[in-house]
Amino acid sequence: MFVGKLKTGIATKSIFILLAALLLCSCATSYGGKRLVPGETTLHDVLHTMGTPAMRWENPDGSTKLAYARGPVGYNTFMVLIGKDQKLQHIEDVLNPKYFFRIQPGMTKDQVLRILGPSEPSWTLHFDARDQLPAQLIWEWRYCSAEREASRFKVIFDDSKGTVGSTSQRAEDCGEQAWKCRCP
Repeated sequence: MFVGKLKTGIATKSIFILLAALLLCSCATSYGGKRLVPGETTLHDVLHTMGTPAMRWENPDGSTKLAYARGPVGYNTFMVLIGKDQKLQHIEDVLNPKYFFRIQPGMTKDQVLRILGPSEPSWTLHFDARDQLPAQLIWEWRYCSAEREASRFKVIFDDSKGTVGSTSQRAEDCGEQAWKCRCP
């Protein structure tokens, strides 16, 4: 009986230590890379600080673009540009109207991804063609509006063409608990 309690106690302590170590490691990554210095910070440093990107593109000029999507709970997607010298050029939070206005009808999915990064997969919707409307694919991102309200930006694709048909923006609906829709 004593041996069984001893093994259970050791197992519980081991699990606790493992969880604490994982928590400490996760705190080592920076949410938006604020301490990274353009022209000095290397690609290796960016990956060590910000973690594994959600997407990565190699550009024809030898530079690399990394997308760090911080949703669904967060309000940011950070695009990191690394020069061909493997040094940080800049980091930008792209979930804001400046970038939303760049999304235009006729753009491809890849063009949208290169501007905004990946949307939240659990919010992706697909509607079959009906009533003379084409099939639609909808991607959605959560962002913080200028009024500090939790909001959503949608890109609606004509799924038969694979191109943007339209976009829309709206504040999140929090019902009577509007305080839940305030951005931190």
